[in-house]
Amino acid sequence: MKDSFADTLKQFRTEKNLSQQQLADMLFVERSTIANWETGRRIPDAVLLLRISKCLDMDINILLETIDNTVEEPNIIMVDDESIILKGGMSVIGHLLPNALVTGFTSPTEAISFAKSNRVYLAYVDIEMGKLNGLELCRELLKINPRTNVIYLTAYPDYALEAWDTGACGFAVKPLSAEQVRDHLTRLRFPIRGLRL
Repeated sequence: MKDSFADTLKQFRTEKNLSQQQLADMLFVERSTIANWETGRRIPDAVLLLRISKCLDMDINILLETIDNTVEEPNIIMVDDESIILKGGMSVIGHLLPNALVTGFTSPTEAISFAKSNRVYLAYVDIEMGKLNGLELCRELLKINPRTNVIYLTAYPDYALEAWDTGACGFAVKPLSAEQVRDHLTRLRFPIRGLRL
């Protein structure tokens, strides 16, 4: 199997006798950014790929080829104002999808903030929550990224018809179960590359 981006970057950096901090300084990024790239947690954008190739005096095509061999861990979020439901659902998702990064929120505004700085592939959203309900949260998440798969969570199945009008791709009655998650993953509007059960 070909090397991943993470392996390639680390190899070229060490061949140049550069520490992560030294490369970070050259690229004008934080050292943690380099660490995330070298552990495969993140992948740089096109501008940073060009900077990396210049700093390490390497052909950018080598880096571009390794991107295809790299599968980023997809972000999955769960938003519910009941912490016991949130913890239980996150446990189910994390157990079924060990290669995903699962993050929970009791606050819809914190979830929106997270989605603005992280690509969210799948969002489990409670319908009834304080000031900003799940229907509004779904609309906000889809404004940020129209390819986010949103699945509603509720204890009240009578919301189903209104929920479909928001662009969500699924609906689950609480508490979230492994069977529901498996079923949802087969029906996503936008399949998630590299996500394995």
